[in-house]
Amino acid sequence: MTIDQLSATFSALADPTRRAILARLTAGEAAVGELAAPFAMSLPAVSRHLKVLERAGLIMRSRTAQWRPCQLAPAPLKEATDWLEAFRAFWDDSFDRLAEHLRQVQSEDEAK
Repeated sequence: MTIDQLSATFSALADPTRRAILARLTAGEAAVGELAAPFAMSLPAVSRHLKVLERAGLIMRSRTAQWRPCQLAPAPLKEATDWLEAFRAFWDDSFDRLAEHLRQVQSEDEAK
């Protein structure tokens, strides 16, 4: 069974630790130890989070001797943003219609 990219992205983003790791990686690549530092969890636990992010395509891990730096892979986030953007347009239009309706109701109330 294969999971589509959008589902994998949102599944990985569902965890606050993984979101924090991604936020850290926006500043540049980092080693597992650097990514683990702010969290009260073991290195193996952080590694499991990194595996989820890697399977979702949100990070890339390379190997330089003993050092395994992680870096952000933004393409899946762009896909998720594009998908969400359609809903932003829907809600913007809905709020614009609501604001117009409220203006009409207020005008009618003031005319009374």
